[in-house]
Amino acid sequence: MPVALVVAVAKNGVIGSGGDLPWRISDDLKWVKKVTLGKPVVMGRKTYQSIGKALPGRDNIVVTRTQDFSADGVFVTHALDDALTLAAACARKRGADEICIIGGGEIYAQMLGRADRIYLTRVEADIKGDAFFPDLDPAEWRERRESACPQNEKNQYACAFVVLERRAAQCESL
Repeated sequence: MPVALVVAVAKNGVIGSGGDLPWRISDDLKWVKKVTLGKPVVMGRKTYQSIGKALPGRDNIVVTRTQDFSADGVFVTHALDDALTLAAACARKRGADEICIIGGGEIYAQMLGRADRIYLTRVEADIKGDAFFPDLDPAEWRERRESACPQNEKNQYACAFVVLERRAAQCESL
């Protein structure tokens, strides 16, 4: 089952601050809903707690080391591989074509090497924060689509929505 990372990243790599998003961008929230609706979403406990509830229309899977964690409307696992196995089963049941990873930083770092696609919101600002997205190797990814969102009363910063696809591995001649 293909795996997609869904993430908003500032120019300096920041994705979070103090357990929350460090910006208010309404168009980004709409983009996330559009690309994740009807698909299983996998997230860490801190990401779930920053959202505060299960996202409707999606199978919500929370990965945590906290053994006694539970929450309404979510599946809880204690290992990322278990979360992916469960997400694949949920995707098949729903007829979804991919699993979406929606954060946070530690989960992204563990999943970057396994991701097939990235739904990336490029936030056009340098932001102070304490959670970061791993650096991307441009040789591994190609942009498939891009649209923009202006800074306005609903969007604290301008941004661009990009879909990155992992490039096929190059065969080396012997």
